[in-house]
Amino acid sequence: MFLQIGEIAEQIPEISPQHKCEYVDQIFKSNPRLQGVSVTENGKAVALIMRIRFYQQIGTLYGYTLYMGRAVELVMDRNPLVVDYKTRITEVSRLAMDRSEENLYDYVLVTHEGRLFGAVSVRDLLLNFAEIQAVAASFLNPLTGLPGNLSINEWMVKALLQDQFSVLYIDLDHFKAYNDTYGFKEGDRLIQAAAEILKHCALQLEGFLGHIGGDDFIIFINDYQFEDCCRAIIREFEQVIKEFYHPGHLAQQYVLTEGRSGGMEKIPLVSISVAVVTNRFRQFASIEALSEEAARLKKRCKKIKGSSYVDDSDLAMSKVSR
Repeated sequence: MFLQIGEIAEQIPEISPQHKCEYVDQIFKSNPRLQGVSVTENGKAVALIMRIRFYQQIGTLYGYTLYMGRAVELVMDRNPLVVDYKTRITEVSRLAMDRSEENLYDYVLVTHEGRLFGAVSVRDLLLNFAEIQAVAASFLNPLTGLPGNLSINEWMVKALLQDQFSVLYIDLDHFKAYNDTYGFKEGDRLIQAAAEILKHCALQLEGFLGHIGGDDFIIFINDYQFEDCCRAIIREFEQVIKEFYHPGHLAQQYVLTEGRSGGMEKIPLVSISVAVVTNRFRQFASIEALSEEAARLKKRCKKIKGSSYVDDSDLAMSKVSR
C-alpha cells in the first residue's frame, strides 16, 4: 500500500512555454491515452495542459487557425495543483476534491526537491485513497473509531523500549448488568461516552488511546504523570454515568438483574476502574509480563467499591521491606 503521492506518480511529457500548440497536438495524437502534459522552466512545473481542454479550445470555429502556430502560453493552465513527493495521498485527495468543477479531473503535478517528478491522475488518486481508507478501517474499532488490537500490540512493543512509560488499563465495572437492564444500544452509547472521556485524557498527556474491545481501553504515555489524569477520568465518568440511568436506579444505586446463580441480584451502578502499570520499580522483558502485572493490579482495583484507580507503587514498598 502506498502512502505518499510520489509513490504513485507517473512521468508525463514536459514542454517549455515557448513550444507551439501544434507540438502539443503531435504529442497527444501519438499518445492516445495521455491526458495531459506539463509545462516546465528549468525543471520546475509552471503550468499544465490537459487534453480535453486543449481540444475544446482548438476545436472552436477559428481555433485551429488561431492557436496552432502560436506558443502554448495561450492555452496552458498557470495554476495547476502541485504537491511535493512526500505529501500524503489522503491530503492530496482532499486538495484535489476542493478544486473547481472545471479542474476536478486535471492531473496533480508532483515535485521532488523543487523539480517536476511526475503526475497523478484523479482515477489513480482515488483508487489509492480508497485502499488506504479500507486498510485504516481494519485497524479501528467500529464502535468508537479508536485504534484496535493491531495498533495496541505495536504500542506495547514500543512501550517496552521507552526509558519511562505508564500504561493505563481502563474498563467498566458491572457493565454486563447495565447491558442486560437497558439493552445493547444503550450499552454501546455508554462505551462511546467513556471513549470520549478517555480521548480528552490521552490528548492532554500526548498519549495513545486504544480500544481493546467491549468495555476495555488502554492508554500509553511516555512518563509517570498519570495521577491527575486518572482522577479526571473518574470525576468525569461519575458525572456522565448519571445520564444513563433512570431516577429510580440512581436513587437506590443498584439494578436488579439475574446473577450467575440464576437468581435476581442487586448489582451496583457502572463504575470505572483504572490499573496503571509503569517501569518505575520493575523492568518488563515481554508484553506477556506487562499483561500479567496489569491483571494483578486490575484485581486490586476491582476490590474497591465504586470508581477507582490503582498503580504499582506497592512494588516500591515491597522493595523497601526487603
